[in-house]
Amino acid sequence: MDIVQRVQSIVLKPKEEWVKIKSEPATVAGLFTSYAMILAAIPAVCQFLGNILVGRRLPMIGRYTWPVGNALGNAVVYYVFALITVYLFALIINELAPNFGSAKNMVNALKLSVYSMTPGWVAGVFYIIPGLWILGILASLYGLYILYLGFDTPMMETPKDKVVGYMAVSIVVVIVLYVVFTWILGGIFAVRYGRI
Repeated sequence: MDIVQRVQSIVLKPKEEWVKIKSEPATVAGLFTSYAMILAAIPAVCQFLGNILVGRRLPMIGRYTWPVGNALGNAVVYYVFALITVYLFALIINELAPNFGSAKNMVNALKLSVYSMTPGWVAGVFYIIPGLWILGILASLYGLYILYLGFDTPMMETPKDKVVGYMAVSIVVVIVLYVVFTWILGGIFAVRYGRI
């Protein structure tokens, strides 16, 4: 699989690309090493560069750039948690499958999780300029549409009338995961850098 071609196709022609993705053989390890680990590094690296090179403008302080060690630690933790979240999202999709008349298949669940994250990961380049983070959020919202098309393919053999419910429950669970991980990361860095 050519990663550049896959990124372009899943972002620009997601409906057609899901049909190809569904039929191609894959493994959990292959999806991680040849796709997720590469693309998840984009926002982490760009966030690191943005924090040490551009910094942020703080009221009454002016421009603040992070020390390299702090920025690197933040980027590494962000990267690891991004990969954990992708895997847990796939695990949730797979475990919820029987509740929505779908077939359990961890590889297909991981395909849904990994490929729907593509727009958000690619838009991670905007983290170089911290004020543009909102564009990454907008790209992630487009990822929800890509996820819907993947569920509708049907990647998990979901009946058409249950696609929206299955996707909605999966998204609610991933939002809860995101909030918990953000809280944990905030706590780690608050303690680590003496902010509490």
